[in-house]
Amino acid sequence: MNTSQIAINVRNVLAELPSYVQLVAAAKTRSAEEVIAAIDAGVKIVGYNYVQEAAQIKAHVDRHVSWHMIGHLQRNKAKKAVELFDMIETIDSVELAEHVNRHCETAGKIMPVLIEINSARETNKSGVMPENTIKLVEQVARLPQLRIKGLMTMGAFAADPDDIRSYFKLTKQLFDDIGCRNIPDVCMEYLSMGMSDSYRIAIEEGANMVRIGTALFGARYR
Repeated sequence: MNTSQIAINVRNVLAELPSYVQLVAAAKTRSAEEVIAAIDAGVKIVGYNYVQEAAQIKAHVDRHVSWHMIGHLQRNKAKKAVELFDMIETIDSVELAEHVNRHCETAGKIMPVLIEINSARETNKSGVMPENTIKLVEQVARLPQLRIKGLMTMGAFAADPDDIRSYFKLTKQLFDDIGCRNIPDVCMEYLSMGMSDSYRIAIEEGANMVRIGTALFGARYR
């Protein structure tokens, strides 16, 4: 897609989103030129699924934006993720959190994180199972270099986006429950749910952060 159309798409999506909803431009497979076009049109947060790809693109983007890790993070990539990202949205185990915390200590950095929920309970997907969420939040909250800022979920793939509404509802219930528990160093500020085909439903169910790629950049070509 040409950069002019990307700019139009970004402005259209931003105009549609409620003022309290933050847009994360999911930039997987996109070129630096495409990412810059989105930023110049108003994107303030860029999300990447892979550490290596983010490093390659970020080196060519001379714009001041926040960078979010929105894909599954392997523990052996935690050091690089700490260097690259301003938020990690996909913490799903205490082991991963400890790796990130250790590298944050070395870097002298406090990392805002979201806890990823496997709201559809899919065994082949990352994310903590809903029933184990509270325990994980309490464990991660004890790590001094991490700050839990909310929850993130993907939901299951569905031909009809409305079919994943129940997964968003479940995650919002967890979000509210955790917020009422007053766990030290835990702030339920961000609920990251919804992508290009489901962000409207996610917002209806309480999302205040949406991760949109195709609706901004067009279909992925690789």
